Amino acid sequence: MKTYKEVLLEYIPEESVLPVLDFLNTSNVQLKITKSRSTKLGDYRPQIRSKFHKISINHDLNKYHFLITLIHEFAHLNTWEKHNRKAKPHGIEWKQTFRELMDPYMNETIFPKDVLIVVQKFLKNPTSSSVDTELTKKLREYDTGKNYFTLEELPDDSLFKIYNGTIFKKLERIRKRYKCKRMDNNRIYLISPIMEVIQIVD
Repeated sequence: MKTYKEVLLEYIPEESVLPVLDFLNTSNVQLKITKSRSTKLGDYRPQIRSKFHKISINHDLNKYHFLITLIHEFAHLNTWEKHNRKAKPHGIEWKQTFRELMDPYMNETIFPKDVLIVVQKFLKNPTSSSVDTELTKKLREYDTGKNYFTLEELPDDSLFKIYNGTIFKKLERIRKRYKCKRMDNNRIYLISPIMEVIQIVD
């Protein structure tokens, strides 16, 4: 069986392995690397009915995206231990904890300069990286072996389907999202421009 260190070397930048390993070894946490999940990149479960805190991260994130997501979940763990249910999931306490935990990794030995600049901007008011359009787009530039489109890359009036097979038609953009018509019921939905979709070609 592989050690945590051997596993981490496969998923995050080599220079970040030792501090991440130290956190794992001192935080009573189990890390699980999961199959791809369309609704989330990572997950944290507090130590309530278990001996351990539990963190899961999708296996198909590139090493920079994986590391940011992992530290995001570490911040949830630390926030829970300090504040329990009193702190909101992405509230002030979590934001501050996330910034503090990210600080040791904010250098060009771990992140490429272009990614580092975007991460620094993101950390001014962090949320989930999966809903930050600029950060997600930058991180996806380092994906390899993925054959997907994002919604914003499709021409208007294109038909596309999402992860569960539902088919939509792309309409105009309204502020930060696109209006899309669901073809089986003609209802209009607002969808993120960075959602991964499969184009339907006649």
